[in-house]
Amino acid sequence: MKRYKREDILLVYSSRTGNTKKVAEAIAGALGIPALPVEAQPSPAGRGLVIAGFWVDRGTADAKMKAYLEHLQGKSVALFATLGADPASDHAAACRERATALLGAGCTVEGTFLCQGKVSEQVVAQMKTMFPPGHPHALTPEWMTRLAQASSHPDEEDLKRAQQYFLGFLAQDGAV
Repeated sequence: MKRYKREDILLVYSSRTGNTKKVAEAIAGALGIPALPVEAQPSPAGRGLVIAGFWVDRGTADAKMKAYLEHLQGKSVALFATLGADPASDHAAACRERATALLGAGCTVEGTFLCQGKVSEQVVAQMKTMFPPGHPHALTPEWMTRLAQASSHPDEEDLKRAQQYFLGFLAQDGAV
């Protein structure tokens, strides 16, 4: 893993329900840098590392972050995401791969961090009406168990893991 100084890092995020913003702010606090919303379209010019966070929508980065990632060119990027699924699941791994594939030409992935996040009640209500019993995305008892497990995330332990992961990107010359 390359090492970076604080001034070399840009942290940008997209959040719908506050899960990803919470993780972004925890990372930013640990690194001593600002967390900027993707809507501000922060420029990556002059930055050695872009840390980009998003919420998983339909198995990949949400639309706002997708557009941002596609326009990055020749950058080192570290991704983090929040999703309702277990971060160690096959679904999470597929989400990670899809998001990585969104990066513009010449970008390299320095790392990824996935964190479980509560699924909004609005999304759960939509799923109940959109997917009848028997549909692959229907809210089965297994799905309901997963949603219940996700309901307390991101928690303090998740935030600490995110902070520790991204602290590894800072230079060891006294920056930490």
